[in-house]
Amino acid sequence: MSKKVLTATATIFVFFTLYSMLVNGVILGSAYQSTASVWRPDMDRLMWIYWVLNLVGAFFFVFVFSKGYEGKGMMEGVRYGLYMGIWLGMGYAYGTYAMIAIPYYMAAIWFWTTILQYIIAGIIAVAVFGKVPMVTTIAPSGKP
Repeated sequence: MSKKVLTATATIFVFFTLYSMLVNGVILGSAYQSTASVWRPDMDRLMWIYWVLNLVGAFFFVFVFSKGYEGKGMMEGVRYGLYMGIWLGMGYAYGTYAMIAIPYYMAAIWFWTTILQYIIAGIIAVAVFGKVPMVTTIAPSGKP
């Protein structure tokens, strides 16, 4: 495992955790309180699961990124984050909306904040990985 993968995973894990606290605790805090009847009564006791999900999610986000990283700049991370955010945000936000009686605005906020979360994570990944050095090949001259 490369040092860059580990560094990016740790950085994105911290970011995911703080971002989740902002979105779910601050932005959607009152929405969770108004829909308390649809959530598990023991959710606080099970919050450790989210720490594990954030760590595993950060690792696989970075691992997949590292396999296709071309060192083409910040927009490479933005695009990767956008694609992952749309893909994961749809399932997370609208899958939950389809199963649990929550107001639509909660699903919409989850969807859009998930896209933003992964775009920022893509930018973090590019910042950690840096530029890929150019490899120059020299063609043989045919001389001995």
